[in-house]
Amino acid sequence: MSDLQLPSWKNLPPVKGMPHGCAWGLFDKEGIRDEVGTLNLLSPETVLKAREEIRAGTSVVLNWPIDHVHEPGFGRIKPVINITDWRAKGSSWYSYDDEISINTQSGSQWDGLRHWGHSGTGLYYNGIHHDELLQTDRIGTDHWSKRGGIVGRGVLLDYVAYAARHNIAYDPMSRHRITLDVLKAIAVEQGVTFRQGDILLVRSGWIRWYNEHSPEERIARVKNGSEYVGVDGSEEVVEWLWDSHFAAVGGDAIGWEAWPPQLPWCMHDFILALWGMPLGELWDLEALAAECERQQRWSFFLTSAPLNTPGGIASPPNAIAVF
Repeated sequence: MSDLQLPSWKNLPPVKGMPHGCAWGLFDKEGIRDEVGTLNLLSPETVLKAREEIRAGTSVVLNWPIDHVHEPGFGRIKPVINITDWRAKGSSWYSYDDEISINTQSGSQWDGLRHWGHSGTGLYYNGIHHDELLQTDRIGTDHWSKRGGIVGRGVLLDYVAYAARHNIAYDPMSRHRITLDVLKAIAVEQGVTFRQGDILLVRSGWIRWYNEHSPEERIARVKNGSEYVGVDGSEEVVEWLWDSHFAAVGGDAIGWEAWPPQLPWCMHDFILALWGMPLGELWDLEALAAECERQQRWSFFLTSAPLNTPGGIASPPNAIAVF
């Protein structure tokens, strides 16, 4: 189906055994099952239009340092970086290597389509069951690489700045919900008009909290925490996200959606499992927000080259915003 002909939320066709809002089959072509979901919206025409965002020639990296989360949450391992000195090992050359061991969920990341299955059925994007997924080469992050990575127009909704303007006090290490009316109000105040195929980023303040607090506080509220700020999980938000036809969504929060999710409106279920939409978490949006403020515009050209890992489940985004 052409990216110009996607049905609205209310008109999404039913998929047997699945809740309303399932997009399986919409991007299949000539009987071939789709592998990349909403990234199909990043057509050549969409990318060419996005290049109009490059006006100032400045760029901002959106990855956190790879070892920045020293004590990751959810029981994940901490990153390990080892340096090999080949000269010390007897080589005639002056040379170093580095070896990096990470859980791809422990820092800035794209959640890939193999990361999360639908909570009620155990089915991943386009109907692959959890017990069968690893026996296939389906829907891995390598399919994103095969299509040329993730390139398009990025849009930032800066909730941190909005909350400051409106005297909203909140704790990013609580289940503080960024609701649809607030997301729309931010877009209006920033002068943002969305286009099909946009990559939506939401700055929640999670990263800023982490940067400003001690290792002891980080362990207490992140490694041993259980509630975090994020986008509200609700039918209204789900409908708006689909009808906006974003190609991907991301942000600086640890779960993107207000955590923990609450059924039936678990955003991971819809975004990853039912739509096949890349979901970014723990992106460093601090410098990006400052650059948007300087430029007085909150849209930009965005490139992301995820790891070309066969059967990849998640990846550092390796993302850059260009103004």
